Amino acid sequence: MAKRDYYEILGISRDASLREIKQAYRRLAMELHPDRNPDDPKAEEQFKEAAEAYDVLSNPEKREIYNRFGHEGLQGQTGFSGVEDIFSHFGDIFSEFFGGDIFSGRRRSRPPRPSRGSDLRYDLELTFEESITGVKKNIELTQLHRCMDCDGIGAAPNTHPEACTTCGGHGQVVQRTGFMTLATTCPACGGKGTWIPNPCSKCNGTGRAPFNRSVTATVPAGIDTGMRLRLAGEGEHPETGGDPGDLYIFIKVVPDGRFVREGYDLHCEVPVPYTRAILGYKAEVEIVDKVVKVEFRPGTQPGDQIRVKGKGVPHVDRSGAGDLVVSAKVELPTELSAKEKELLLKLDRFADKRN
Repeated sequence: MAKRDYYEILGISRDASLREIKQAYRRLAMELHPDRNPDDPKAEEQFKEAAEAYDVLSNPEKREIYNRFGHEGLQGQTGFSGVEDIFSHFGDIFSEFFGGDIFSGRRRSRPPRPSRGSDLRYDLELTFEESITGVKKNIELTQLHRCMDCDGIGAAPNTHPEACTTCGGHGQVVQRTGFMTLATTCPACGGKGTWIPNPCSKCNGTGRAPFNRSVTATVPAGIDTGMRLRLAGEGEHPETGGDPGDLYIFIKVVPDGRFVREGYDLHCEVPVPYTRAILGYKAEVEIVDKVVKVEFRPGTQPGDQIRVKGKGVPHVDRSGAGDLVVSAKVELPTELSAKEKELLLKLDRFADKRN
């Protein structure tokens, strides 16, 4: 019996693109799939015929030979022995067609991905001084680590995990859904493929046990509330193999009554006697590990500010620092001595004469 034309089989033109060839084959594969037509030998033959056509037309070299010489040019280079041969040859294509863990004709085996341990959170409180200068902190943690009694296996001494009887050790159970086969995680073993008849008494079969340890965290200068540090690999270990998670340290800085922080700038108020506000005033502002000198001009008004560049909080992620912003808090007396009142009255009369 003469073979049908490959383009005719797929229902495409001779100048069809690779994308059009693939789309046509996908449509036919879905329609003629043996699982959808279990008692139709004709559908199975057409399924093999479509696979042969796709195998030739999706290959640029075979397609060129076929276009020039027809079936004779490809003698001995085409055809499949059966449906299983097609599934084996086009495994990735059928995985793409039917998606995810839905497959046909054969069971796919996927190597399990190595698990990763859980991340941990630790809330660290710092004083204002520690946030400005930076500090090293020892953090005491209770974490789940590989059990030393069973070496992380989870089984009691001289025993071992056994293959799960529900899934046969595969970690998946197979169910038929219409014309397709669906593989899902085994509900009995959770995908592990094994169960532990004699669990370790220390870790109760989990392979992990509580472990107290100390971690040193280097807190950089300039850190602020809401920022966090990440210590890679300092989290919990996974139950079986894989890498540990990370430790995230969330920072909270106790406010200081003298300063208000805005970004990397520090704001503060300096008391200025009213006479010095008139005559001019030099003051010193102490910030943790340094003293900053500021000078108020004569005639300073309440709330006047002096900005001192680079004397604020150090930047965490680059060199330099924010600014120090000093506000004048002019102090007016609520009570005067007789002498002070006499002098102020003289000054007031002198001011009247000037005006």
